Amino acid sequence: MSYFIHPIPLTKSAFFPFGDVIEAEGTTLTHINQGFGRRYNDLADVQIAAEGGSTNVSVIVGSVRPHPVAIQVMERHPLGSQIFYPLQERPWLVVVCTDPKDPETFRSFHATGRQGVNYARGVWHHPLLVRENDSRFLVIDRKGSGNNLEEYWRDAADIVLAVEPL
Repeated sequence: MSYFIHPIPLTKSAFFPFGDVIEAEGTTLTHINQGFGRRYNDLADVQIAAEGGSTNVSVIVGSVRPHPVAIQVMERHPLGSQIFYPLQERPWLVVVCTDPKDPETFRSFHATGRQGVNYARGVWHHPLLVRENDSRFLVIDRKGSGNNLEEYWRDAADIVLAVEPL
């Protein structure tokens, strides 16, 4: 039996159990640099300090996975949150769950190219799912001692992301 996950729009309320949606819309604007810049503060709760961790800022370039996308691996980071923010205005996908053994706990979201996510500490999520090759993302997460990556591999390819290629 296959479980099909149908993405829904990424909104702050729908994604709240899993972390933060990072977007400027709906946040407080501050003018900076003599009025030549706009700043949107406090967009995510970055958590990296567990066990003496520090901030890692990187860029990831993603490639499109073969369709249909079978959801076989989920990962989580018990010592820190993890931010993915697109550097191009390209739509992308987010898959999360509360229990990687239970297909009914899986959720999927359509993210716009103007939305990022901050996976909260310990939230199960699928690795980056882009809709176009060479999609670049700014990633902010924890580096340092301690094991900050857990993976769960499903035995079967019974969870399928119900989305057509672009």
